[in-house]
Amino acid sequence: MEKKFILTKKAGIYGIMGNLFLFIIKTIIGFISHSQAMIADSFNSAGDIFASLMTFIGNKIASVPHDDDHNFGHGKAEYIFSLFISLSMILVASKLFYDSFITLVFGSQIQFSWILVIVCIATIIIKLCLFFYTKHAYKQHHNILLEANMKDHKNDCIVTTFTLFSILLTLFHIDWFDSIVGIGISLWICYTGITIFLESYHVLMDISIDEKTKNLIVTIAQSYTKIQQVEDIVSTPVGNQYLVFLTINLDGTMSTFTSHELADRLEKDITHLDKVYKAIVHVNPI
Repeated sequence: MEKKFILTKKAGIYGIMGNLFLFIIKTIIGFISHSQAMIADSFNSAGDIFASLMTFIGNKIASVPHDDDHNFGHGKAEYIFSLFISLSMILVASKLFYDSFITLVFGSQIQFSWILVIVCIATIIIKLCLFFYTKHAYKQHHNILLEANMKDHKNDCIVTTFTLFSILLTLFHIDWFDSIVGIGISLWICYTGITIFLESYHVLMDISIDEKTKNLIVTIAQSYTKIQQVEDIVSTPVGNQYLVFLTINLDGTMSTFTSHELADRLEKDITHLDKVYKAIVHVNPI
């Protein structure tokens, strides 16, 4: 668990550093060249700085162990701060959409420059490095903050590729495509923001564990020959895992000691599942 928080912390720091550098370069070059797509890309980098900062802060809070006031730890901080990330992305996307649409209607003053091309290529390289690092960390520890950053870095690679394409088209005096790319970038950012928002919202609203894991829990319980029936499964999110409550039916003539021993073993087996934080089994004698 500690390694998970260390990797997430590093991902946040690297993201802040990389995105801050890209934001400064893109902003300067974008306004000098009047490229709406590059300006949109710079705003996207500004949103990325905020996202990386939220990752760093959210991870720091989530890494605090459980205490008397927070019996199940502070894991939901991951989802609260990922919610902030999603809202910032939607707000940035709305502003970019408006600016790009106005430029499309009233015309663009973009000026081709090879510096724009170099900035795009540098952005793609930096973002690919951040993407692969974050993807590596996410594969080891399924953390929504890492997932949000991973998707963001991947999207940036795609977005900047289209920005590069629009800049190259200005060599052939096709200026309107620059504004189209700006609009496309804004819609893409908005879609990603909504996706992250919904995922965070569902967890904060105590969505149940997925059906696949629920069926796996039932299968584990049914492997115990003395369990007559799995009567009920209730779950609630705890960070990126779940607290699972399970009710099982046992023979009413079974001793209290034996039934509790069986329940303890079942709890340990279920807790071994990746998505389960803790399992609590209630015995119902029939």
